[in-house]
Amino acid sequence: MESLKEISIREQELADVVRAAQAGDRAAFAELVRRFQPAVEALARRRLRNEYEAQELAQDVFIQVMRRLGQVRQPERFGGWLRSVVNRMAINRLTRRRTVAAADPQVLSAAAIERETPLDSALTAERAAWVRRGLRRLGDLDRQTLEAFYLRGESLVEMSDNFASPVGTIKRRLHVARRRLAKELREPAMA
Repeated sequence: MESLKEISIREQELADVVRAAQAGDRAAFAELVRRFQPAVEALARRRLRNEYEAQELAQDVFIQVMRRLGQVRQPERFGGWLRSVVNRMAINRLTRRRTVAAADPQVLSAAAIERETPLDSALTAERAAWVRRGLRRLGDLDRQTLEAFYLRGESLVEMSDNFASPVGTIKRRLHVARRRLAKELREPAMA
């Protein structure tokens, strides 16, 4: 078991290495990395639960440490400061982590199906033609009202301006025109 004197000497040695690294000594910084990398990776692994991400985080941590080493006010407490940097960066990585889902190629190919079949396209085209025929059988005002609202996407206010009628009248015209179109679509067309 180490004596308090031995611990004190180790802390003083660490403080000297930290001060040298703060002064720009690259060899001193390399010594800090050598001493603390295993502990940084272990803490990162425990936080992230992924070996590769832990190694990547350890690299990022030491880059951050190199940039912010001047912030260390008590060089003998470098280990605690470093631990807080690792914890903060691991938490940040976890909150920003994208979920990666691995899937079998067969599953992916089955999921990449067309949503619209040729039959769906044909039915959509047939319905559109049926509605256009119904619109042609309506009176001009009903047809213009429905086309303005549904085909051109005009708002009630725009329609009010274009038809020179109050919004209430436009609403009533839309209601009546929809009912008339529904009736036309239910009844067979007279040839």
